[in-house]
Amino acid sequence: MPREFKRADRVADAMQRSIAGILRSEIRDPRIGMANINAVHVPNDLSTAKVFVTFIGMDEQQKIDDAVVALNEAAGFIRSLLAREVRMRAVPRLVFVYDRVAVEGQTLSSLIDNAIASDEAKKNEG
Repeated sequence: MPREFKRADRVADAMQRSIAGILRSEIRDPRIGMANINAVHVPNDLSTAKVFVTFIGMDEQQKIDDAVVALNEAAGFIRSLLAREVRMRAVPRLVFVYDRVAVEGQTLSSLIDNAIASDEAKKNEG
């Protein structure tokens, strides 16, 4: 019987949980603020892990870029802490990327909700 998930998917899930905990408890860089790990993509060869991240309360592009740079500068330290938590022969190299898709999706969702509420208000008035 085939496995339901590939090994890369299981590794990505474990890494996502561990990196979120590491960022919350170990990283003290003020440029990062409150980071949210949306997804981790790991290729089948497990060489690199692309970590998609958003930042709570950051709207300015310059601050977001600075936070991503800070995370990529700390990637080696985060990888060493990750190696202690996730038992693997070799921990993938981490590359942090800002997740624009998640932010744009939230914006579109709020626009749709506002349009629906506006239509309901007009329907109730008339």
